[in-house]
Amino acid sequence: MPLITADTNAWFATCPKGVESLLAHELSSLGAETTRETVAGVHFTGPRALAYRACLWSRLANRVLWPIAQLDAQDGDSLYRNMKDIDWGRIFSPQKTITIDFSGENRNIRNTQFGAQRSKDAIVDWFVDDGAQRPSVDRANPDVRLNIRLVRDRAHLSVDFSGGSLHQRGYRLQAGVAPLKENLAAAVLLRADWPGVAARGGALIDPLCGSATLLLEGAMMAADIAPGLGRKRFGFEQLLVHDAPQWQAILSDARSRAERGRAAQLPEIRGYDWDPAVIRRAQENIARIGLEKVVRVSCKPVSELTRPDHRPLPFGLLVCNPPYGERIGEKESLVGLYRQLGEAMIREFKGWHAAVLTSDLDLGKATGLRSHKRYALFNGKLATSLLLFDLADNELRDVGKPAVDSGPVLSAGATMFANRIVKNRKRLASWVKRENVECYRLYDADMPEYSVAVDVYGQYVHVAEYQAPKSIDPEAAELRLDEVRAALPAALGIAADNIVYKQRSRQRGKEQYRRQDSRGELLTVQEGDARLLVNLHDYLDTGLFLDHRPLRLRIAQEAKGKDFLNLFCYTGAATIHAALGGAHSTTSVDLSNTYLNWLRKNLAANALEEGRHTVIREDCQSWLARARNRYDLILLDPPSFSNSKAMSDSFDVQRDHGELVRKSMAVLRQKGQLYFSNNLRGFALDESLQEEFLCEDITTATLPPDFQRNRKIHACWAIRHK
Repeated sequence: MPLITADTNAWFATCPKGVESLLAHELSSLGAETTRETVAGVHFTGPRALAYRACLWSRLANRVLWPIAQLDAQDGDSLYRNMKDIDWGRIFSPQKTITIDFSGENRNIRNTQFGAQRSKDAIVDWFVDDGAQRPSVDRANPDVRLNIRLVRDRAHLSVDFSGGSLHQRGYRLQAGVAPLKENLAAAVLLRADWPGVAARGGALIDPLCGSATLLLEGAMMAADIAPGLGRKRFGFEQLLVHDAPQWQAILSDARSRAERGRAAQLPEIRGYDWDPAVIRRAQENIARIGLEKVVRVSCKPVSELTRPDHRPLPFGLLVCNPPYGERIGEKESLVGLYRQLGEAMIREFKGWHAAVLTSDLDLGKATGLRSHKRYALFNGKLATSLLLFDLADNELRDVGKPAVDSGPVLSAGATMFANRIVKNRKRLASWVKRENVECYRLYDADMPEYSVAVDVYGQYVHVAEYQAPKSIDPEAAELRLDEVRAALPAALGIAADNIVYKQRSRQRGKEQYRRQDSRGELLTVQEGDARLLVNLHDYLDTGLFLDHRPLRLRIAQEAKGKDFLNLFCYTGAATIHAALGGAHSTTSVDLSNTYLNWLRKNLAANALEEGRHTVIREDCQSWLARARNRYDLILLDPPSFSNSKAMSDSFDVQRDHGELVRKSMAVLRQKGQLYFSNNLRGFALDESLQEEFLCEDITTATLPPDFQRNRKIHACWAIRHK
């Protein structure tokens, strides 16, 4: 197993879902050398000082984790044995209390409490065998908190550098009935561009301020106060690798910045609520952080809300987190409150911007105002929508009429397209939830006039426009794409900035590798147990063929203990699945340096070292002609056509597949399995292959629900020796 190193520069920050891109940007601004987003978190690199700054300055992270090892954990005994192999005396002393946050299950470890117990036993026994005292367990307030995430038979072990959730700033001892976490409040303010509004001298007002979380987060941003300054301690302070002088220097700088910020001329920040008890609680929170001169709150119902008139406030941000109806009151009783809010927004704050966080879009519509942007966020496990309003040209509409959308009024064609998107999403919803599918095809030229493929990648959407036939007027095709652009944000409830558009046409040779952009942004998505990197901007393809999802998952189930060969491996998604499925070895062959470098990044993202996972750059046919090793499981997924200069001749899958399959079968062990797949429409398998081998057409079995409409997307065979 890997050695633990005190000078590691790899870190992982967790965050609420929907906040990943904001957190990645924040970490970069704090000095992160690289960032990589995944669901509910961001991987980042940098020195220990960066981790200190992240714990102190991150307004968005839940925790900062220090990954120290990946362990084989097929069962409780192997987990115990490998945990005990770690030199715990290099991390903390036995006088420290510990606790373990354990998540995940497998065939033998079916209970997280059991996994945590076996891990704890291993740590305690290590110290006892070393002649030291037994560390005590303290689940409520430990000195050292360890994090173990079990994925199939591998345990990912991290030390919680933050020592507890960073959303707890220390100023809020009590919250209301439906509390908004501090880091989500910060995300709301950042999405609404409060820092930009504050920099221009704008005000911040919350008409339903509750315990003043949004106001205090906004005040700390404006005053340059580090959100972690009020915390009593951090987890890293209890570790033997802790550099106290370095930490004190970072802490001292933050205190100096906060002192200067408090002394500066700060924006007007006001809050109101109808409940006197809630206002008293808000005042206590404000006093606890020492911002009484900056943040002022008073008792006032929404119906009586007016713009402060003690000095001119021509613009600003009105922000609030009204009751949702799910935790506090019935939805029907809240319609009037939201309507009053909309009336006050348009009556008193013309020319301002507004942001409303709600879990019920019908309540958002009850404001009577149209939002120009919508972001999906999670308040704990509760899915919410952040609605942004421009109050300059907004108009109050009757309740019941469509009021919340993500752009201009849709044309008849755009409305028809949006309705199809909504219908498809509803049809796939139960499958997506049941199978925990994060990336899937939502629409594939269902209506010929809207000839695009719409793919969902977590919080992002990738739209590939098919090249229009020459008979189609280019202006008409452009109009259709404009309607797609107008319809998608509202239909999917996501920001337009999270949708990427590309034009697709038949690609030959090296054109398939041609860059469309040069952002280099890699998004981490989850597929089964695999974390896979996709690039939504730079290439025509994203790095993940969604129609092959069932085949990749089948390979993961069959790979344990086997030698796996991936021919024309692309970015190696099937290789990752095979490796995580327990393959004895993997070999991946492709001619493209771009794809092979991508594969290496995928290996690293899954903590898979290249020792047992060989990556070869060569033409597959040439490599097969001289291959000497034998394999139990092979994936052969060639392109339909290629004329790369690095090849001695062009390749046509219909013409050349017979020879290619025979060469592949020559390196397949007698009881092995070859999966042969390709995407050529109208492809016909060479009949002579069916005479030589056992060939089973498994195309139907490898078509996922999101590709049932386009059943010719690929053809696939399972081939064995007779």
